[in-house]
Amino acid sequence: MSTNGHHPDSSGTNGRDPLRADEWLEARHAATREQTSPFARGRGANGTPPPPPPVVEEHDPTSLPIFAGEWTSEQHAAAREGRARSEFSLRPLVTPAEDHSHDADGADSREVELDWELIAQYRAEISTRLTARLDKEGGRVTEEDREQMGLDVIEEFIKSEAETLVSTGRPPWTTGQEKALKSALRAALFGLGRLQPLVEREDVENIIVIARGPVCSVWLELLDGTLVEAAPIADSEGDLREFLADLGARQNRPFTEARPHLDLRLPGGARLAAGSWVMAYTSVVIRRHGMREVSMDEMVYDRKACSPVLADFAAGCVRAGKSIVVSGVQGSGKTTWVRALASCIPPWEMIGTFETEFELHLHELVDRHKIVHAWEHRPGSGEVGIDGRQAGEFSLEEAIHHSFRFNLARQIVGEVRGPEVWNMLKAMESGPGSISTTHARSAEHTIEKLVSCAMEKGPQVTRELAISKLAAAIDIVIYLRSEVIPNPDGTFRKQRWVEEVLVVQPSIDAARGYATTPIFAPNQLGQAVATGKLDNFLAQELARHGFDLEAYTAESQANPGVATS
Repeated sequence: MSTNGHHPDSSGTNGRDPLRADEWLEARHAATREQTSPFARGRGANGTPPPPPPVVEEHDPTSLPIFAGEWTSEQHAAAREGRARSEFSLRPLVTPAEDHSHDADGADSREVELDWELIAQYRAEISTRLTARLDKEGGRVTEEDREQMGLDVIEEFIKSEAETLVSTGRPPWTTGQEKALKSALRAALFGLGRLQPLVEREDVENIIVIARGPVCSVWLELLDGTLVEAAPIADSEGDLREFLADLGARQNRPFTEARPHLDLRLPGGARLAAGSWVMAYTSVVIRRHGMREVSMDEMVYDRKACSPVLADFAAGCVRAGKSIVVSGVQGSGKTTWVRALASCIPPWEMIGTFETEFELHLHELVDRHKIVHAWEHRPGSGEVGIDGRQAGEFSLEEAIHHSFRFNLARQIVGEVRGPEVWNMLKAMESGPGSISTTHARSAEHTIEKLVSCAMEKGPQVTRELAISKLAAAIDIVIYLRSEVIPNPDGTFRKQRWVEEVLVVQPSIDAARGYATTPIFAPNQLGQAVATGKLDNFLAQELARHGFDLEAYTAESQANPGVATS
């Protein structure tokens, strides 16, 4: 018979093998998705574009699956595993077992690998839908409501995509795959995307990312000092820059070629520092703060960071209102030590903290510190005004000036890296018990480093002025040391400890302008022990605040070589 002038041959297939059912459904689904969905672009199992769909003659009934032969066992297996489709690619990291074991939640127990390029497309679609809903609300939505609306949109989107899979005859997602997809979309929309699982790892201290063109390398520095490689968090240097710019925009901190550096506080408290355009490659370092609530006892007995006598001395200095600078090289544990020192502050004292990005998080420890007013620097944006500042900028200098109306007992300026040392000085001169950190290569060089920072303010600041201010304001320097130590089993651990403690005083020495006395000095193992050089006036003052002088004297007598050095 003829059909619109077409004459099938004797085989009924126009000389072609009949289409398998999965090929026919694929061709039909591809044609529909090309017209209705932004996710029609697919990929093969190896990441290459899939072959074009087979040509289906419009009026050839033999091309329907009903005319195809029975599937072979290999075809059934291929249908079960599924090919990488345009909607979503979840590829097992390990070959699944034949019995497809499930966990307690009924979810597939296999790990899944996400197609993050497709996740980005899904995110764009979900973001568009969410924006439309928010527009209908007229701006009367809280951040919590916005996130909940976003989660609702994600649920609806996943449900729609899952129904499309079933209606087109393809294997549906498992419970584990749906869970992984929802989690990835939530992180992409409200969190840190592919970076999210790394930031949430409790065994990670630093995350290092270096992107060179199409290559993105990720390294994790674990708490024990071990360095391990991780999966990329971006597909290229351009993708990483775009991701960082998006993070910065959330906090009004631009990351562009005109502003090539970025400092951020991430959700959860981690600190991000990034640079590009003025660096050889785009580089990112994220510091996770594993110990927000830490006591002096933990520093002594759990972290082995100092002796009980030194911890007692430091606590006495805090209670006596001494101004303390904690110094050390990068990664030596300075922020953790400030938290430990702050744990010695009486709970009724009102505290003010001043940081470029929140790292101390004392304002979150409400059970330990009842009243904490926390200020954070805010960079400006847009045009620079006649005063040399960008619109919207809020400096730490303004924050400290503002804080004098808050009835504070202590003002704690976080990290000092440059001219902000004058903010530290203002806090130390205005009240007792300030605490700050800075980078230095030794205890003796700490004051010299701060002098250099002070002179960055401008030519009006002389060395003599800087020294006189610092020597009068700083009472104590606590210097930290860190070292990666191999264990007998071949693993590593990072040990941090106090190497030296100095008392700082003004001096009539014309060449130096200040004097330092080592109250605790390193023994043969490099650990700080009492020297017995604590002068009587300071000793009696600290004794009134609970310092055990007898224990200090006993430790110094047990280390005569340190005491006389």
